[in-house]
Amino acid sequence: RALLAGTLVGLITPLIGTFLVMRRYALIADTLSHVALLGIAIGIVTGLYPPLTAILTCIIAAISIDKLRSNHKVYGETSLALFLSGSLAGALTLLSLNKSYSGNILNLLFGSILTVGQTELLMIGALSILVIITFIAFKKELFFISFDEESAKVSGLPVKNLNLLLMILTAITVSLSSQIIGVLLVGALMVIPVLCSLQVSKSFNQTLIYSVIFSEIAVWIGLIGSYNLNLIAGGSIVMVALITFLVLLAFGSLRKAR
Repeated sequence: RALLAGTLVGLITPLIGTFLVMRRYALIADTLSHVALLGIAIGIVTGLYPPLTAILTCIIAAISIDKLRSNHKVYGETSLALFLSGSLAGALTLLSLNKSYSGNILNLLFGSILTVGQTELLMIGALSILVIITFIAFKKELFFISFDEESAKVSGLPVKNLNLLLMILTAITVSLSSQIIGVLLVGALMVIPVLCSLQVSKSFNQTLIYSVIFSEIAVWIGLIGSYNLNLIAGGSIVMVALITFLVLLAFGSLRKAR
């Protein structure tokens, strides 16, 4: 179950992460991961299903961030800082007020992929399929707005709706991945494989394909390593991705030096 859940997360995170990196929205993943922690805390306190409350909370936050940015009510990255710090504070407050909570907070922060149950796996599978289908259906439009939003507006594309769609897809992807990788590390899995891909790719399609490959390599090696060495799975996965990026960056520098 852990390998299957990790494989699904390793597939969808770089697909959405590529658009975030291209649009310089990478910090949104970190922000929404902290919102997911708040959603999990809400689920624990209210007795609702925490993964579901995490998804709903992330979607509401993503829509709110998009509205604030588009209406210029909060400038620049200020909205991200607002939601990131506020969500973390809210989550810690709720968990501290709930005296009956006996879970390990480290599992929330760094993931607990080895304890994924059948219900969680089915939900991850269903929502992963939804993200992939939506990605395939709107790939060209999302590509257009990522590289030239003004031209996309002039050509008649519904840019606001597409931006909102990207934010919702990001919210779903982050909330799913947070349960596997952990809220503190999910942003890294969405960004680092894309950065690895950019070191070797020569087109947008190659960037997508290679980012998925690097992501899956990190997930599988990280999971196998964490199982055999008794390490935290989320940390192992991200470390593999980071080492891969550093190696590719070093090779790229050597090629340019020659």
